[in-house]
Amino acid sequence: MDLNSDLGEGFGAWKMGDDEAMLDIVTSANVACGFHAGDPSVMRRVCEMAAERGVAIGAHVGYHDLAGFGRRALDIAPDDLANEVLYQIGALDAFARAAGSRVTYVKPHGALYNTAAVDAEQATAIVDGLRRYDPALALLCLPNSEMQRQAELAGVVAYAEAFADRAYTAEGRLVPRGRHGAVLHDADVVAERAVGMATGGVVTENGTKLEVRPDSLCVHGDTPGAVELARRIEAALTGAGIQLGAFTG
Repeated sequence: MDLNSDLGEGFGAWKMGDDEAMLDIVTSANVACGFHAGDPSVMRRVCEMAAERGVAIGAHVGYHDLAGFGRRALDIAPDDLANEVLYQIGALDAFARAAGSRVTYVKPHGALYNTAAVDAEQATAIVDGLRRYDPALALLCLPNSEMQRQAELAGVVAYAEAFADRAYTAEGRLVPRGRHGAVLHDADVVAERAVGMATGGVVTENGTKLEVRPDSLCVHGDTPGAVELARRIEAALTGAGIQLGAFTG
């Protein structure tokens, strides 16, 4: 099972999360590419630290919305979105290659991730940008989403992820962040859910059991106590006999 986290989300004088500590735990790093967060210095530093640890590097592409942290949906033409995805992948891959590694997958961020999960046009644009850079790159996305469908139609390998620290609707979507209980902070609860997800199921917000078959589990790097949550998840998974390793490895 892969364990991924959104990293490199500081920029300029603004620091977010403990990238170095998280990179000692996760097996894949979704690195911000400068549009929703991150800057060239942060991208270089995180890529170097990931390469030193053998952590897989993914391009965490988002809407061009630094002020809104990429969590506001934008009305953007598909061609423009495809170009912005291509641009972000190329920027991060330059730093990854300079560090002796490379970008191996793409994961959309925030509002782009949620929109493309249900919007075929935006999902297609993401896949188009990915393929124009390198059709061998993988796409990390929600299972049974438009992103997964459009990737498969285009011959792009799509891997399914689940979120250990997020609540789910009965339909298998993430509970919107503005709703109470959308983000989970109790380490015991999150660790238990991680093991449940890795072995096939998760309890939704209304108490029903949702079957999931993720290739990767995500713990958000900007969640308060993220490092401790990630450590507890790692310990719970290995304690349950689940071996950790990058899904693109």
